[in-house]
Amino acid sequence: MFYGVGVKLDRVLVYGLGRSGRGAARFLARAGVRGEWVDARPGAEDEALMTELGWVRGDAGGAYDVVVAAPGVPIDHPDLLALQARGAEVIGEVVLAARLRPGLPMVGITGTAGKGSTTVLVAQLLRAAGLNAREGGNIDPPLLDVVDSAEVAVVELSSFQLERVPGLRLPVAVITNLGVDHIDRHGTVEAYHAAKQNITAGQAARDVLVVPEGLNVPSRAQVRPFTPGRIALADGTAVLDASALPEGVHPANAAAAVLAAEALLVHLGRPVDADVLAGALRAAQPVSGRFETVARIGNVRFVEDSIATRTLAVQAALDRAAPPVAWLVGGRDKGADLLPLREAAAGRVAQVIAFGEDGEALARGLGLPYRVVSGADGEATMRAATQAALDVLGGPEGHGTVLLAPIGTSFDQFRDYKARGEAFRRAALALAGAEVRA
Repeated sequence: MFYGVGVKLDRVLVYGLGRSGRGAARFLARAGVRGEWVDARPGAEDEALMTELGWVRGDAGGAYDVVVAAPGVPIDHPDLLALQARGAEVIGEVVLAARLRPGLPMVGITGTAGKGSTTVLVAQLLRAAGLNAREGGNIDPPLLDVVDSAEVAVVELSSFQLERVPGLRLPVAVITNLGVDHIDRHGTVEAYHAAKQNITAGQAARDVLVVPEGLNVPSRAQVRPFTPGRIALADGTAVLDASALPEGVHPANAAAAVLAAEALLVHLGRPVDADVLAGALRAAQPVSGRFETVARIGNVRFVEDSIATRTLAVQAALDRAAPPVAWLVGGRDKGADLLPLREAAAGRVAQVIAFGEDGEALARGLGLPYRVVSGADGEATMRAATQAALDVLGGPEGHGTVLLAPIGTSFDQFRDYKARGEAFRRAALALAGAEVRA
């Protein structure tokens, strides 16, 4: 029998494998726990890993002490409700980490857009300040893969993960923004926002919550507002001018990250050096696949932001892209609010290149000039889209930005947004290589 802090692990079930579930099983196996697992569609690699770890297939109709549910499994899934009715506590990977590694400080970061980039920035700032900070959670790698090697964990938290965080207390939490997303999961915008705001539910008066200026979130913690144009410490000490940030690092993410890093350093009794933080920001590396320049042809820049499927994220990409913009839009429509995007594109977008299952419908909804491209598969579609976009901007002698900020999800033609982004990268590099050879 194994007991963690507040967790009895006599019988434990990992429900849903995937990245998070596999991480939970590996973590528990390192602690000497051999449990059971359930997954509706396990892959061969999943089954091989669980066999290697000494875990066996479980039964959703069984009785367990704890069920560690993957974020993709809805909180009201019938199996989870039945397991709870039989006495199991259903938690997620973050609570498991907090209970079994209670001495590990964690910075939690959520938001509709920018949470991944902010997570990486906070970790980079803390490493520059001398801490062994590791990022994980909703961003690769899973949180439970890094907690045993980290002095501080910086955790990206999705609304799905935040549905199941009973008792989680974070000394520092960040909400980058609140927009509209995942209505198919949460039902309403209000329920989605409530899930996001769970990040501060366990905080106390000496903890810190970092939020955008003007966003009112009920919290017992000390609230530290940030603004994109003011990268400064809590007392107003300037850290860095936004114009000095590297390409691909958004000022809003930098402003939030500085306040979060400062709060965690103070929490640990560490010195806060504005010059050290400024140097770390100047050297910051943007997250791969988040508004990343993947190729250039003369004065034309190819920017990959395949993860931009939320209105706020797409709007930020449009604001940052140097005009004229040839905007790649498509995939499977997830119900994004198009009006703010139409306004953000005004005077900046030369033409929309529509692709995939709902590309043309999205382009019509935007009310912008567009052309439709297609291909036999995702790779061919991306090659056609990048070529059409380059043509819109005047070819190799033109100028502007080819922007993949697609609005739609990737699941019509790709495994996930990363695969779509890689296809765009290959297509752009192929065009750039052809131009160099010419």
